[in-house]
Amino acid sequence: MPDTDEPRALSGGNETLEVIEAAREAKWERPTFAGQLFLGRVLTPLLFPYAVQPEEDRKIGDAFLGELEAFLKREVDPDAIDRTGEMPASVIQGLARLGCFGMKIPKEYGGLGFSQVNYNRAIALIGSHCGSTAVWLSAHQSIGVPQPLKMFGTEAQKRKYLPLCAKGGISAFALTELDVGSDPAKMSTTALPVEGGAYYLINGQKLWCTNGPVAEVMVVMAQTPERVIGGKARKQITAFLVERSMPGVEVVHRCGFMGLKGIQNGLLKFTNVKVPKENVLWGLGRGLKLALMTLNTGRLTLPAACIGASKLCLRISRDWALERKQWGGSIGSHEAIAGKLAWMASHLFAMESVVWLTSAWADRGDMDIRIEAAMAKLFGSEAAWAIVEHTLQIRGGRGYETADSLKARGEAPIPVERIFRDLRINLIIEGTSEIMRLFIAREALDPHLQVAFDVILPRVPLQRRLKAAVRAGLFYAGWYPRLWLPVPGGLGAPAGLPERLRGHWSFVGSASRRLARNLFHQMAIHGQKLEKRQALLSRVVDAGVDLFAMSAAISRASSLPAGNAVELADLFCRQARRRFNRSLAGLSLPEDRLGYRVAQELLAGRFAWLEEGIVR
Repeated sequence: MPDTDEPRALSGGNETLEVIEAAREAKWERPTFAGQLFLGRVLTPLLFPYAVQPEEDRKIGDAFLGELEAFLKREVDPDAIDRTGEMPASVIQGLARLGCFGMKIPKEYGGLGFSQVNYNRAIALIGSHCGSTAVWLSAHQSIGVPQPLKMFGTEAQKRKYLPLCAKGGISAFALTELDVGSDPAKMSTTALPVEGGAYYLINGQKLWCTNGPVAEVMVVMAQTPERVIGGKARKQITAFLVERSMPGVEVVHRCGFMGLKGIQNGLLKFTNVKVPKENVLWGLGRGLKLALMTLNTGRLTLPAACIGASKLCLRISRDWALERKQWGGSIGSHEAIAGKLAWMASHLFAMESVVWLTSAWADRGDMDIRIEAAMAKLFGSEAAWAIVEHTLQIRGGRGYETADSLKARGEAPIPVERIFRDLRINLIIEGTSEIMRLFIAREALDPHLQVAFDVILPRVPLQRRLKAAVRAGLFYAGWYPRLWLPVPGGLGAPAGLPERLRGHWSFVGSASRRLARNLFHQMAIHGQKLEKRQALLSRVVDAGVDLFAMSAAISRASSLPAGNAVELADLFCRQARRRFNRSLAGLSLPEDRLGYRVAQELLAGRFAWLEEGIVR
């Protein structure tokens, strides 16, 4: 795709899509393993050997995790935090003394300078103990001020704010508004230049701002005056560093939620907040791109926390499956429960494989991980939700009962009910599962849009369309036939690949070509309207996610000395292969269209009779 300010995508004149398109990274300058799967290519050298954490870095992490675990056991009572809805000041102060608020901040600015892997290991450990505590830290430095400031800040901005954040000065990221979730074109918060552009006055409200009620500094997204690009006025979303102490910053409301009772999240109001131009982060009109690029690595923290919670769930389930006796034996000896336990273990292994691999790639910095990070978030959050559901079912009534109630009647206060509530938000924050699927689909389609965009876009001048047709013809004449041809000698087994996993690795090779063919066929059938076939695109993405998770699990199992890791990878791959085949077999289902029509009739009130008989 040409590097131009003019949005070029399947936008069809939709302002929201044009705003998002103008903000996304248009170039692929570094390799992507997961992205190439959608083109039918398996880049084996990127995956083998598995990207393990360097030993010296691991030792640094091990020493810190030992201190952190001791602190969590001694000072953090997650059930009390859930019960009171408050994070004790002593906990925040203790985390600050340990350096937890500066884990991702470079040492020259007062932080610990951790690698992404060590940072995620810490978040996983905290997530296994207290979800609210994990959110305080991840909202502060995964998507709060430190990450975007590290990536895009000036040296003066870094010197001013990073030491503050490293010492425990809480930070936040303010993007969402009352009517703006995934639709940035509707952003109403404004930042208008005053005094000849020396300052900006910010006015508006921001909703669901995690850490916002207690943040000392935050990144605030606001609309600055439009620019004319290509003869058309374009919305400009700009990021500002805003201090809590600036006049006009007001906490209107602290939000309460189903879970994560101990977090600080609220509705913030900005009334004529005067911000110096020096506090513009990266540049005018670059705010949404900053947010998207920050999330490329920031999203990895969420599945890391899911790993910790899932590990706790697995331990709880295993202990109870051994202890609880029914029908003449432990419930774990019955196939219905055993199947759940096996699914949990195999998917936890795959989740870890994806997250640690992508985190290591983030540390290396030689790959474009925007698709991989989104897949890690999608796969990790959905797998963790299934794992906690299985845990609750295995624990039965004791899973539904609160830890306080269990303790009051003399049983072990195992907090499955709290974990269940805390984990549900992960399918929503930092991109809902639905948005993640659309994001991954858009990035997977990008190579095709680069060569064929002008062919399918209406109102393109004939000469430009003809040039695009020639370019597309040359590309597809070489690419498409290869998707039907067997790879000479097969995909090839990497050195050390266990015999038990060779068939699965061969499947990845053939399945990636099948995935690429199906995606191309759907593009040919639907053209520009493909963007509206969200159910279809979701199945394509699910197939791609399973292939990536299989690849990561196979590679990691091959690198581990424990032989039973191969058994986990084998089981996961068998399960993922079935899902993959189902996803592609049902790409375009008649019930999709029928379901859409029924939904529209429901919205029009034609099924109101179904709602009769309830208390109104």
